[in-house]
Amino acid sequence: MICINCPLGCMLTVSRGEDGTVSVTGNTCPRGEAYGRTELTDPRRTVTSTVRVKGRKDCAVSVKTASPIPKGKIMECMKALKETEANPPVAVGDVVLENVAGTGVAVVATRNVG
Repeated sequence: MICINCPLGCMLTVSRGEDGTVSVTGNTCPRGEAYGRTELTDPRRTVTSTVRVKGRKDCAVSVKTASPIPKGKIMECMKALKETEANPPVAVGDVVLENVAGTGVAVVATRNVG
């Protein structure tokens, strides 16, 4: 796999031994090793989207998860965002939805809406 944690884009080889140990090679920094291990054992992604703004027709605010969530929870997260409306005014960093999809991760605004 290709590491996406920095611009180098190292080509990683990640494998799991019979005893369950994870081996990562090809990385040039510790972040690459951590990325490879996580991708094999618990892949996570930061989700970006938009949420409607309450009382404002044709208005949405851009949002993202405050930290990466398990890859298997992305569709559940998107469904929750579709059903969510932000209360104006909205400022960058405001929590729009707490504990999205039971992950313990908040969804925060990435744009101001007056």
